[in-house]
Amino acid sequence: MTTQLEPGHRIDDFVVDECLHTGGMAYIYRVHYADPERVAEFPLVMKVPRMAAGDGAENLIGFEVERDILAAARGPHVPRLVAAGDIAVPYLVMEYVQGSTLQDWLDQAPRRDALEIARLGALVAHALHSLHEREVCHLDLKPANVMIRDGDGAVLLDFGLSWHARNADLLADGLRVTVGSYAWIAPEQIVGVRGDPRSDLFAMGVILYEMCTGELPFGNPQTKDGLRQRFWMPPRPPRQLNPDVPDWLQEIILRCLEPKAENRYASAALLAFDLAHLDQVKVTQRGQATRGIGFWRNLWRWIGGGAANFRPSALPAAQSPRVPIVMVAVPYREATEATLQALRQAARRGLGNRPGARLACATVVIPGTNRIGDTMQTEVETHQRMLGYLRQWAETIDVGNHDVSYHVLESGDVAQALLSYAETNHVNLIIMGAATHGLQLQRLIATVPIKVAMQAPCTVMLVKA
Repeated sequence: MTTQLEPGHRIDDFVVDECLHTGGMAYIYRVHYADPERVAEFPLVMKVPRMAAGDGAENLIGFEVERDILAAARGPHVPRLVAAGDIAVPYLVMEYVQGSTLQDWLDQAPRRDALEIARLGALVAHALHSLHEREVCHLDLKPANVMIRDGDGAVLLDFGLSWHARNADLLADGLRVTVGSYAWIAPEQIVGVRGDPRSDLFAMGVILYEMCTGELPFGNPQTKDGLRQRFWMPPRPPRQLNPDVPDWLQEIILRCLEPKAENRYASAALLAFDLAHLDQVKVTQRGQATRGIGFWRNLWRWIGGGAANFRPSALPAAQSPRVPIVMVAVPYREATEATLQALRQAARRGLGNRPGARLACATVVIPGTNRIGDTMQTEVETHQRMLGYLRQWAETIDVGNHDVSYHVLESGDVAQALLSYAETNHVNLIIMGAATHGLQLQRLIATVPIKVAMQAPCTVMLVKA
């Protein structure tokens, strides 16, 4: 199959319909089952690698990589794999995801509202977190490879250049050239370092930058020298190109675009957290800048970047350690000082010596309980009062350089509110007070801690005073 297929062409159990996309590495066709009695559960597409005389070996290697990853990384954020051909007749049949790519969004409006950018960015970060949990790094993230489903939620596409911790890295073994889309790849990818999830976060920064400004932060270089400029040349601050970009969004973008991976977000979950809690973003000078760094600082960075030891590494044996989000459920009613102090100590232990871990302090307010004496407070007044309460509770915790955020949840079901928060924000550890009732009573009444411990999507630490 060296040329584009015509409608009606049959490959194994499938008949080709129209061609949807012609890319540099593959063709994508709508297909249906050849057997008229066999009806697909969802629309299907077939991806066929280009294998003409001038096409590179990476096309066929990418086909093998994508086949293996789609089979392993199942979930709501990747297309469902239906069938795959062999090397003699290579193809992939998968779910046709209905929606718009981020590239479509950019084509419709090069600049987007900051809140809409944050919403879309959070969807993509959640998808990346799901992918990384399955030990896969995408490594070719760009607007054309992100689909926003019609019913909301992001789906990642095109895994031909990806990396899986449990599979042989065919691209690293077979090719020693830079592979990827040059405008979006991270500095470490340029020198052959694959398998770092933070490379995908760099690409996220490029996407968010383009959505804010309508421009690519490093242009679209086509040479190795042009690519290597991102080792030392920082992009212009988005606020310099678009004064409407808020400082919190610039802070997030430029943190993603740090040339050294250790200075970026440590995980996609932490990026998604900031994009979902904009009032909690810690804005530094990075987020406030409206001009570039100037000639002399740029020269110094060039000297440092040129001397940096950027060398291709061996294949990483495992994913980078996960950096936890630790949530402490702080009760605001009938809580003794001994219990509150025990929660502080547990929070310190939960953060431990994990650089980059985040502490999220949360409390749940039950509607109708916003009364102080004889005065009924408004929801805003109650919210502000409870934020002050959480900050006061946390002020004696020595958190070092860890980020701390404060969250007031409102619900008549305290346990469900905590569970929903933990699931939505990819919390790794929930710390909360243990029930004070005896075991006999707990068998009859499912207390809030017991409900959370039984249903939580993560580890739960129950603390006694």
